[in-house]
Amino acid sequence: MSKLEELFPNLTHCVWKQTSDATDQYNCIAYAAGDETRWWDCDEDYYWPEGALRDGSLESAIQAYAVSGGYIACNDGGQEDDVEKVAVYGNRTGYTHAAIQKANGNWGSKLGSLEDIEHDTLAAVECPIYGTVQAYLRRERI
Repeated sequence: MSKLEELFPNLTHCVWKQTSDATDQYNCIAYAAGDETRWWDCDEDYYWPEGALRDGSLESAIQAYAVSGGYIACNDGGQEDDVEKVAVYGNRTGYTHAAIQKANGNWGSKLGSLEDIEHDTLAAVECPIYGTVQAYLRRERI
C-alpha cells in the first residue's frame, strides 16, 4: 500500500495514478482553477479571487470559481462534451478540497502539498478530512 493510499483509503478501491511530484507551490483549490503558480486560501496571507467571500464556507469556494473562471452550479459530475467540471468537497466547517474533471472523464486532485493524482471516481479522495462532494460546478471547456 502506498503512502497516499494510507492517507486516502478509498484510493485502494479505484483506478488512480500520480501525475506530479509533491509541491507546496499550489493547492487543490488553485489546481482545480488551473493555477499551478500559487496557493489559494481564504486566509489573508494567501491568494483568493477578488469578489469572492473569504470566510472558508462552501459558498466562498463556489464564488471563487465563479469570479475567477466563470463556473456555474450544476447538478452532477457526469461527463459532458466540451464541458469542464469542478467538484467541491466539504464538511461541517466549510470547503476542504476540489477536483477537476479531465477530458477523459477522470478527475484530477492536488492533495495538499503532496502529489497531484488522476482518479476515476470522486469517492477516491473522500475521507474524514476532505468530507464528501458538496457542490458541482461547470463551464465550457477552454
